[in-house]
Amino acid sequence: MSDPSSSAQESLLKTPLHALHLELGARMVPFAGYSMPVQYPAGLMAEHLHTRSSAGLFDVSHMGQLRLVGPDAAAALESLIPVDVIDLPAGKQRYGLLLNDDGGIIDDLMFFNRDVANGGDLFIIVNGACKVGDIAHIQQRIGSRCEVIPMPEMALMALQGPQAVTALARLAPGVDKLVFMNGGRFEVAGCDCFLTRSGYTGEDGFEISVHASQAETLARALLAQPEVKPIGLGARNSLRLEAGLCLYGNDIDTSTTPIEASLNWAIQKVRRTGGARAGGFPGADKVLAQLDNPGTLTRKRVGLKALERVPVRDHTPLHAPDGTLIGEVTSGLLGPTINQPVAMGYVPPGFAALGTKVNAMVRGKPVPMEVSSMPFVPNRYFRG
Repeated sequence: MSDPSSSAQESLLKTPLHALHLELGARMVPFAGYSMPVQYPAGLMAEHLHTRSSAGLFDVSHMGQLRLVGPDAAAALESLIPVDVIDLPAGKQRYGLLLNDDGGIIDDLMFFNRDVANGGDLFIIVNGACKVGDIAHIQQRIGSRCEVIPMPEMALMALQGPQAVTALARLAPGVDKLVFMNGGRFEVAGCDCFLTRSGYTGEDGFEISVHASQAETLARALLAQPEVKPIGLGARNSLRLEAGLCLYGNDIDTSTTPIEASLNWAIQKVRRTGGARAGGFPGADKVLAQLDNPGTLTRKRVGLKALERVPVRDHTPLHAPDGTLIGEVTSGLLGPTINQPVAMGYVPPGFAALGTKVNAMVRGKPVPMEVSSMPFVPNRYFRG
């Protein structure tokens, strides 16, 4: 009989950078159906701190890329997400949430207006574990109103950190003129790329879409820059948690609404009660009722800092000081930058005020935690 772990590895999908990860000594793990690098020989802590101080390169080719084309594309996408798509100017990117008919979150995503009104497209990036379902959902709901074109031939990488712009501008003059959530087409080291000034670390940086056939050339050119080192999924997780950013499947899912998840900021005024295009998205009645009457919420996502140096992991139960079970940690770890255990989780609104004390039960022992504002580490996006 063959070793079951090796046959499981064989059934995993590989990104176009798979051979490069192995060459760089990465430890590969299954993630979203792919074999992905969780860390390189430097290790999670060093990779995390390098991204905060210099520049890190992440392979995120497991994520789903697709385009919506046609004169009705913006209005069609707006029927699926509680977000202003129609008024997003060409050349800009926005965060969005695919909702089900009960207001639960099917996935979170980024979309970019590549001048869709004048024959361009809306370029969308969705999470890897959700991409098959997301594309089917989008196709089924709005496929009659616009063309839905998946882009499996494209790779995706993220260059993140305060020195990302220095490294990238050497290979692609002009990228330094972009500001946060803007983007465009650039030739980078001879590769045709579409890139945005955005990311998932709280740092300045770029997300770069490139054809799979050019991915390794681009990655090697970026890694040849003195500021840049390869960074695995382990540090990607610790960086995004310090930045207070949700991970789909941990902090948000179909059982959470945008309002419970404290993502009110992602719903623009025009889609809210009284707005010019209020509602008109799945679950709108429930989501807008929660937005208008916060007192009806039963739970809310909050940031938490441990008051002792005990890491508090995902799924740790949260108790009130009197011992009552009140919620659960959805993401938690020792934040390498602030050198303190940080977490996010859901608690009843009565426990959501900043400074509220709760206890995380770690191996039967209460670890005191305090509700804290997020991000835990200040964001350093470049806004011009």
